[in-house]
Amino acid sequence: MLEHGGRLLRAARTYDIAPSEWLDLSTGISPFAWPVPEVPASAWHRLPEDDDGLIETARDYYDASHLLPVAGSQAAIQALPRMRAHSRVGVIAPGYAEHAHAWRAAGHGVETLAADALLSAHERFDVVVLIHPNNPGGERFERATLLALNCALAPRGGWLVVDEAFIDATPHDSLCDASDREGLIVLRSVGKFFGLAGARAGFVCASPELIGRLRETLGPWTLSGPTRWALRHALADRPWQATQRERLLAAGERLRRVLTDAGLAPTAGCAFFQWRRDPRAAALHEALARCGILTRLFEQPASLRFGLPADEAGFERLASGLASALSEDAA
Repeated sequence: MLEHGGRLLRAARTYDIAPSEWLDLSTGISPFAWPVPEVPASAWHRLPEDDDGLIETARDYYDASHLLPVAGSQAAIQALPRMRAHSRVGVIAPGYAEHAHAWRAAGHGVETLAADALLSAHERFDVVVLIHPNNPGGERFERATLLALNCALAPRGGWLVVDEAFIDATPHDSLCDASDREGLIVLRSVGKFFGLAGARAGFVCASPELIGRLRETLGPWTLSGPTRWALRHALADRPWQATQRERLLAAGERLRRVLTDAGLAPTAGCAFFQWRRDPRAAALHEALARCGILTRLFEQPASLRFGLPADEAGFERLASGLASALSEDAA
């Protein structure tokens, strides 16, 4: 199993700080969650049904002609490699490590490359996996570039897989509206933007043929009844979504300023997180943890990812913690 952010209970035990006392910035999940109303009892009592309106609502939200709800984009990340014969796969790096891990586990030949190198070398791959915007590197890609890459791969049976888990704050950048093209697969996550990571929900947008194959691979009832009910309402809540986008973009910019003002030179980021490469990353991670501030540490390259504080008190606590951690490192 690969390591991920969100290990709050383990950190609480390690540093002997109660979970409620932490400022958890270790994930890219929005701290501003969609307010889930009371779920009707029928959603718990009955098997999930495909004609409950979720698909239509999701098509409208994602502007995608064909899609499949899945148990988080992670479910698709693990399933897609099982749907191809042995392939040469190029995966963006640094990036969400589960992509390369899943393709390797399924027996494919995997090469991880920086974004520019991967785009330049696409001819030698059958599958190219990009994250847009990238996590943690923050890279974004021009729509024309991605569609041209799809056009280069598709005629020889290749795939372009685009993970858009962090794109909801800037939905105009999405490729979902083009996802009915052969060989283009777009992954979307509900947990990040809506703050509903515990629902374990996402969508795959792709051609009808590929959606059908993925449905057969995953089997029935990819989402629970209560999750389907909550998603149908969240995806339809346009006023909340508009407010959320403004809130995330403002919080992301505030986080960038706090880190820069503290002395951490800008590296990359998006509305959901900021990433800082720094040789002191491990020491800073440790010092912040002793203050009850949990970040996501990357060893290669040495770096920290900071999620969004939920409020003014969180931003002030982060600024204070950074000042303490950096002065400790300088001592």
